[in-house]
Amino acid sequence: MVGPTIYAVDPWVPGNDPQRARHQLLSDNERAQLAKIASIVRFKKGEQICNEGHITDAVFNIISGVVTAYRTLANKEHVTSFLYPGDLFGLSEEGRYTNATRAATPVIAYKMPLPAVRRFLDRNADLDVDVIIKLCEELREAQRHAFLLAQKRAATRLAMFLELQEHLQIIRDGSVSEIYLPMDRSSIAAYLGLTLAAVGRAFRTLVSKKIISTPDRHHVKILDRDVFNGLADTRLAQGTKKTHGRL
Repeated sequence: MVGPTIYAVDPWVPGNDPQRARHQLLSDNERAQLAKIASIVRFKKGEQICNEGHITDAVFNIISGVVTAYRTLANKEHVTSFLYPGDLFGLSEEGRYTNATRAATPVIAYKMPLPAVRRFLDRNADLDVDVIIKLCEELREAQRHAFLLAQKRAATRLAMFLELQEHLQIIRDGSVSEIYLPMDRSSIAAYLGLTLAAVGRAFRTLVSKKIISTPDRHHVKILDRDVFNGLADTRLAQGTKKTHGRL
Protein backbone atom coordinates (compact mmCIF):
# COMPACT_ATOMS: atom_id res chain seq x y z
CA MET A 1 0.00 0.00 0.00
CA VAL A 2 1.41 3.35 -1.03
CA GLY A 3 0.85 6.32 1.23
CA PRO A 4 2.21 8.16 4.27
CA THR A 5 3.25 6.09 7.26
CA ILE A 6 3.38 7.04 10.93
CA TYR A 7 5.34 4.66 13.14
CA ALA A 8 5.49 4.76 16.92
CA VAL A 9 6.38 2.46 19.80
CA ASP A 10 3.38 1.32 21.84
CA PRO A 11 3.83 3.19 25.15
CA TRP A 12 2.01 0.46 27.09
CA VAL A 13 4.39 -2.34 26.11
CA PRO A 14 7.21 -2.89 28.67
CA GLY A 15 10.71 -1.97 27.55
CA ASN A 16 11.99 -5.59 27.64
CA ASP A 17 8.97 -7.07 25.83
CA PRO A 18 9.83 -8.63 22.42
CA GLN A 19 6.64 -7.04 21.06
CA ARG A 20 8.09 -3.58 21.73
CA ALA A 21 8.62 -2.49 18.14
CA ARG A 22 7.52 0.45 16.06
CA HIS A 23 4.18 -0.27 14.46
CA GLN A 24 2.10 1.44 11.82
CA LEU A 25 -0.52 3.75 13.32
CA LEU A 26 -2.49 4.32 10.10
CA SER A 27 -4.88 1.86 8.47
CA ASP A 28 -4.54 1.07 4.77
CA ASN A 29 -7.62 3.21 4.10
CA GLU A 30 -6.18 6.18 6.03
CA ARG A 31 -2.88 5.86 4.15
CA ALA A 32 -4.75 5.81 0.84
CA GLN A 33 -6.72 8.93 1.79
CA LEU A 34 -3.54 10.77 2.80
CA ALA A 35 -1.85 9.73 -0.45
CA LYS A 36 -4.52 11.67 -2.34
CA ILE A 37 -3.52 14.95 -0.68
CA ALA A 38 0.23 14.30 -0.60
CA SER A 39 2.97 14.90 -3.13
CA ILE A 40 6.40 13.26 -3.10
CA VAL A 41 9.33 15.65 -2.64
CA ARG A 42 13.08 15.03 -2.69
CA PHE A 43 15.85 16.90 -0.89
CA LYS A 44 19.59 16.70 -1.36
CA LYS A 45 21.90 16.15 1.61
CA GLY A 46 22.25 19.45 3.46
CA GLU A 47 19.24 21.06 1.76
CA GLN A 48 16.99 23.24 3.91
CA ILE A 49 13.40 21.99 4.22
CA CYS A 50 11.64 24.20 6.79
CA ASN A 51 12.70 27.46 8.39
CA GLU A 52 12.06 28.19 12.05
CA GLY A 53 9.42 30.87 12.51
CA HIS A 54 8.15 30.76 8.93
CA ILE A 55 4.43 30.31 8.29
CA THR A 56 3.48 26.63 8.31
CA ASP A 57 2.11 25.60 4.95
CA ALA A 58 2.75 21.83 4.92
CA VAL A 59 3.48 18.78 7.07
CA PHE A 60 6.07 16.21 5.96
CA ASN A 61 6.28 12.45 6.43
CA ILE A 62 9.65 10.81 5.78
CA ILE A 63 9.78 7.94 3.27
CA SER A 64 13.56 7.47 3.29
CA GLY A 65 16.56 9.30 4.68
CA VAL A 66 17.22 11.25 7.86
CA VAL A 67 16.19 14.83 8.74
CA THR A 68 17.85 17.09 11.32
CA ALA A 69 15.56 19.34 13.36
CA TYR A 70 17.19 22.32 15.05
CA ARG A 71 16.68 25.76 16.52
CA THR A 72 18.97 28.79 16.39
CA LEU A 73 19.72 30.64 19.61
CA ALA A 74 22.30 33.42 19.86
CA ASN A 75 23.43 32.64 16.32
CA LYS A 76 24.21 29.05 17.29
CA GLU A 77 22.42 25.94 16.07
CA HIS A 78 21.00 23.56 18.66
CA VAL A 79 19.89 20.22 17.21
CA THR A 80 16.70 19.02 18.91
CA SER A 81 16.21 15.67 17.17
CA PHE A 82 17.01 13.41 14.26
CA LEU A 83 13.99 12.16 12.33
CA TYR A 84 13.70 8.86 10.46
CA PRO A 85 11.34 7.11 8.00
CA GLY A 86 7.84 7.05 9.44
CA ASP A 87 8.36 10.26 11.41
CA LEU A 88 6.40 13.48 10.92
CA PHE A 89 7.85 16.96 10.90
CA GLY A 90 6.63 20.45 10.15
CA LEU A 91 4.32 20.74 13.15
CA SER A 92 3.79 24.31 14.25
CA GLU A 93 2.97 26.66 17.08
CA GLU A 94 0.63 29.58 16.38
CA GLY A 95 0.83 28.83 12.68
CA ARG A 96 4.63 28.94 12.40
CA TYR A 97 7.26 26.21 12.28
CA THR A 98 8.74 25.65 15.75
CA ASN A 99 11.96 24.11 14.38
CA ALA A 100 14.08 24.45 11.30
CA THR A 101 14.78 21.23 9.41
CA ARG A 102 17.30 20.13 6.83
CA ALA A 103 18.23 16.88 5.13
CA ALA A 104 21.02 15.05 6.99
CA THR A 105 21.10 12.56 4.09
CA PRO A 106 19.28 12.52 0.77
CA VAL A 107 15.60 12.53 1.77
CA ILE A 108 12.37 11.47 0.08
CA ALA A 109 9.18 12.56 1.86
CA TYR A 110 5.47 13.05 1.46
CA LYS A 111 4.49 16.73 1.58
CA MET A 112 0.92 17.33 2.75
CA PRO A 113 -0.62 20.84 2.60
CA LEU A 114 -1.71 21.90 6.06
CA PRO A 115 -5.32 22.87 5.13
CA ALA A 116 -5.84 19.42 3.57
CA VAL A 117 -4.38 17.71 6.64
CA ARG A 118 -6.77 19.65 8.88
CA ARG A 119 -9.75 18.56 6.78
CA PHE A 120 -8.52 14.98 6.89
CA LEU A 121 -8.25 15.03 10.71
CA ASP A 122 -11.73 16.58 11.01
CA ARG A 123 -13.14 13.63 9.06
CA ASN A 124 -11.15 10.99 10.97
CA ALA A 125 -11.66 11.52 14.68
CA ASP A 126 -10.21 8.07 15.48
CA LEU A 127 -6.78 9.40 14.58
CA ASP A 128 -6.70 11.49 17.75
CA VAL A 129 -5.40 8.57 19.85
CA ASP A 130 -2.74 7.73 17.26
CA VAL A 131 -1.56 11.34 17.16
CA ILE A 132 -1.36 11.35 20.97
CA ILE A 133 0.75 8.16 20.89
CA LYS A 134 3.14 9.77 18.42
CA LEU A 135 3.37 12.97 20.44
CA CYS A 136 4.04 10.93 23.60
CA GLU A 137 6.93 9.23 21.82
CA GLU A 138 8.35 12.62 20.84
CA LEU A 139 7.93 13.84 24.42
CA ARG A 140 9.89 10.84 25.73
CA GLU A 141 12.69 11.59 23.26
CA ALA A 142 12.72 15.25 24.37
CA GLN A 143 12.99 14.15 28.01
CA ARG A 144 15.94 11.85 27.18
CA HIS A 145 17.61 14.70 25.33
CA ALA A 146 17.18 17.06 28.29
CA PHE A 147 18.66 14.48 30.67
CA LEU A 148 21.58 13.90 28.29
CA LEU A 149 22.38 17.62 28.22
CA ALA A 150 22.44 17.64 32.03
CA GLN A 151 25.46 15.29 32.07
CA LYS A 152 28.79 17.04 32.64
CA ARG A 153 31.19 14.68 30.88
CA ALA A 154 31.37 14.64 27.09
CA ALA A 155 32.06 10.88 26.97
CA THR A 156 28.91 10.23 29.00
CA ARG A 157 26.80 12.39 26.69
CA LEU A 158 28.25 10.62 23.66
CA ALA A 159 27.63 7.15 25.12
CA MET A 160 24.02 8.08 25.91
CA PHE A 161 23.58 9.37 22.37
CA LEU A 162 25.05 6.20 20.86
CA GLU A 163 22.82 4.06 23.08
CA LEU A 164 19.76 5.98 21.89
CA GLN A 165 20.77 5.57 18.24
CA GLU A 166 21.32 1.86 18.78
CA HIS A 167 17.92 1.55 20.47
CA LEU A 168 16.16 3.32 17.59
CA GLN A 169 18.01 1.19 15.05
CA ILE A 170 17.01 -2.04 16.81
CA ILE A 171 13.38 -0.90 16.89
CA ARG A 172 13.50 -0.12 13.15
CA ASP A 173 15.63 -2.99 11.88
CA GLY A 174 15.89 -5.67 14.56
CA SER A 175 19.18 -6.70 16.18
CA VAL A 176 22.24 -4.87 14.83
CA SER A 177 25.97 -5.52 14.96
CA GLU A 178 26.99 -1.87 14.50
CA ILE A 179 25.42 1.49 15.23
CA TYR A 180 24.84 3.49 12.06
CA LEU A 181 25.21 7.26 12.37
CA PRO A 182 23.87 8.94 9.21
CA MET A 183 24.45 12.45 10.56
CA ASP A 184 27.79 14.27 10.50
CA ARG A 185 29.92 14.99 13.58
CA SER A 186 28.96 18.68 13.64
CA SER A 187 25.28 17.75 13.93
CA ILE A 188 26.10 15.29 16.72
CA ALA A 189 27.99 18.08 18.50
CA ALA A 190 25.01 20.43 18.15
CA TYR A 191 22.70 17.74 19.55
CA LEU A 192 25.01 17.03 22.50
CA GLY A 193 25.56 20.71 23.28
CA LEU A 194 29.33 20.31 22.77
CA THR A 195 31.96 21.71 20.46
CA LEU A 196 33.09 19.64 17.51
CA ALA A 197 36.51 19.30 19.16
CA ALA A 198 34.93 17.97 22.37
CA VAL A 199 32.96 15.36 20.43
CA GLY A 200 36.15 14.28 18.66
CA ARG A 201 37.92 13.88 22.02
CA ALA A 202 34.97 11.92 23.43
CA PHE A 203 35.08 9.50 20.52
CA ARG A 204 38.86 9.09 20.94
CA THR A 205 38.43 8.49 24.68
CA LEU A 206 35.91 5.68 24.16
CA VAL A 207 38.05 4.17 21.40
CA SER A 208 41.32 4.38 23.39
CA LYS A 209 39.68 2.61 26.34
CA LYS A 210 38.42 -0.09 23.96
CA ILE A 211 34.80 0.62 24.83
CA ILE A 212 33.91 1.21 21.18
CA SER A 213 35.56 1.02 17.77
CA THR A 214 34.83 3.27 14.80
CA PRO A 215 35.34 1.44 11.46
CA ASP A 216 34.48 4.76 9.78
CA ARG A 217 32.82 8.07 10.65
CA HIS A 218 29.32 6.64 10.23
CA HIS A 219 29.61 3.32 12.09
CA VAL A 220 30.31 2.44 15.73
CA LYS A 221 30.80 -1.01 17.20
CA ILE A 222 30.42 -1.67 20.93
CA LEU A 223 33.44 -3.62 22.24
CA ASP A 224 32.87 -3.55 26.01
CA ARG A 225 29.13 -3.81 26.52
CA ASP A 226 29.21 -3.69 30.33
CA VAL A 227 31.24 -0.47 30.53
CA PHE A 228 29.27 1.09 27.67
CA ASN A 229 25.95 0.29 29.34
CA GLY A 230 27.23 1.73 32.60
CA LEU A 231 28.05 5.00 30.86
CA ALA A 232 24.88 5.17 28.79
CA ASP A 233 22.34 4.01 31.38
CA THR A 234 20.54 7.15 32.57
CA ARG A 235 19.96 5.51 35.96
CA LEU A 236 23.74 5.19 36.43
CA ALA A 237 24.92 8.28 34.56
CA GLN A 238 25.18 10.40 37.72
CA GLY A 239 27.77 7.96 39.08
CA THR A 240 30.03 7.80 36.04
CA LYS A 241 32.82 9.81 37.65
CA LYS A 242 33.12 7.32 40.49
CA THR A 243 32.64 4.23 38.31
CA HIS A 244 34.68 5.11 35.23
CA GLY A 245 37.29 7.59 36.44
CA ARG A 246 38.10 10.35 34.00
CA LEU A 247 35.51 9.41 31.37
